[in-house]
Amino acid sequence: MTSPTFVIGHRNPDTDAICSAIGYAAFLRATRDPEAQAACCGELTVRTAWVLQQAGLPAPRLIMDVRPTAATICRQNVVTAAPDETFLSVYRKMLDHHFRAMPVVDAEGRLLGIPTIQDLAQLFLPPDDAHPHNAANRAVRTSLKNIVAALGGRLLGAASNAEVFDDLLLVVAASSLDTTRQRSLQFPAHQLAIVTGDRPDIHALAIERQVRCLIITGGFQPSEEFQASARDQGVSIILSPHDTASTSQLIRFSRPIGEALTTAFQSFSTRAPLAELKHEVQHSHQPLFPVVDEETGRLKGVFSKSDLVDVPRARLVLVDHNEFSQAVTGADEAEIIEVIDHHRLSGNLRTKEPIRFINEPVGSTCTIVGLMFRMRAMEPDKATAICLCAGMISDTLHLTSPTTTNTDREILPWLAGIAGIDMKEFVREFFAAGSMLKNCVAANAIESDRKEFEESGWRISISQIEELGLGEFWKREEDLHAALDAVCKFKNLHFACLMVTDITDHNSVLLVAGNHRVADAIEYPQLRKHLFEMKGVVSRKKQLFPYLSRILGKLAAP
Repeated sequence: MTSPTFVIGHRNPDTDAICSAIGYAAFLRATRDPEAQAACCGELTVRTAWVLQQAGLPAPRLIMDVRPTAATICRQNVVTAAPDETFLSVYRKMLDHHFRAMPVVDAEGRLLGIPTIQDLAQLFLPPDDAHPHNAANRAVRTSLKNIVAALGGRLLGAASNAEVFDDLLLVVAASSLDTTRQRSLQFPAHQLAIVTGDRPDIHALAIERQVRCLIITGGFQPSEEFQASARDQGVSIILSPHDTASTSQLIRFSRPIGEALTTAFQSFSTRAPLAELKHEVQHSHQPLFPVVDEETGRLKGVFSKSDLVDVPRARLVLVDHNEFSQAVTGADEAEIIEVIDHHRLSGNLRTKEPIRFINEPVGSTCTIVGLMFRMRAMEPDKATAICLCAGMISDTLHLTSPTTTNTDREILPWLAGIAGIDMKEFVREFFAAGSMLKNCVAANAIESDRKEFEESGWRISISQIEELGLGEFWKREEDLHAALDAVCKFKNLHFACLMVTDITDHNSVLLVAGNHRVADAIEYPQLRKHLFEMKGVVSRKKQLFPYLSRILGKLAAP
């Protein structure tokens, strides 16, 4: 399945950014891309939430970062092992799937380790300093159940504690009865596992000593009388179809894989950025790298170095903006396939392949989306039409902004007819739906519709809030100015401003912070320090930004 195409607006999205994403995603699904999805890069404003409620639509998917991560590249549905599985079982799994390593997880799916073939060798190789006759050379930590599984054998009767892991000591009865007896006497009987073939004398010795386990090789089956005697003495009997030499080796392979686990391996959280993990794995000899959920520790997948060669990238359609500085984090690492916008061309947007780039000098990106439906002799569904109407009304202040064009005036009534809305009532309710200054703390109000620009060496921020009157602004002026100062410091900007527009009389006030040289160059009437009156100014795009751009062009770079 291919990754979906996300249609997404700029950071701190306004109504036009959200609604144009919803509208263009619907257009793509109806024409050429059934996997297209609307997304957003920031929380919805109160007014936008009201629009979606009227349309009966859910909020677009929130995506704040599209950089490739460990979760992007990892292979899921991974073959894993449980910690109590035998070395032999895990080894065979590796061979069957051509793996050089295998994740081991607990019953909850949490990663415990990722042993390699080399790690498995430690399960059956004795320590370097082990003497041939020492217990360390004979010790095998395993269970009777695991021994049976490794041998493909059979446990006679219902042995007690067959699933319990013990430190068993192997004694292979290849010598005489006396020698075997003397050797067995060196170790505790409850730990002894005697391996022998068809030798009744050794069988009797095992019963006499009441050993933990007697393993009879070669497929030989003892008499019912002997089995009853073993049960009476608490001696478990395992029948092996193999010869004694093979049986002894396979018993060592019955050790649980959990015995080989160490913490000396690299793993990555699902959110680990690809750019960072590439450096970490570059010189690693580890064949496989697990990816785990950082909160639960559960294994999500694995990747190898080869998975870093051709990394899948997020597929994006940018709407209502055309520069990386305003785009979702990681957009410069994504596959940009289209741009639909109505702003100036700026920034450093680059693509590897030719793309569809539509930039129309109209009042709203939603206008462009509506026009595309109309040019294809198509109509959006009612919910989409409601959203497109709202985006146009918001960005053109209901066709009163200087950004409004004849195309806007033509498309809006057409969409309103499809939406089945009373335009006058809808406009009134839309602008009354929520006051950012009344309902939000100052910092959130400024961030609700804020854009950053680089102009003539200056880094600036322009926020805009539209209100039914300026009553709330006068109450919040000091808080808002403090928030602007904080934006300058936190974002390392030279200048930040907030234009609060009164949509009832189409005038604005401009609150400024940052470098005083910019404020000193503003020619609009100054009401008091940091505050200017801007009669007739309602558009950030067509009025305020061009004005500030001219000012910054005359000032020496900071």
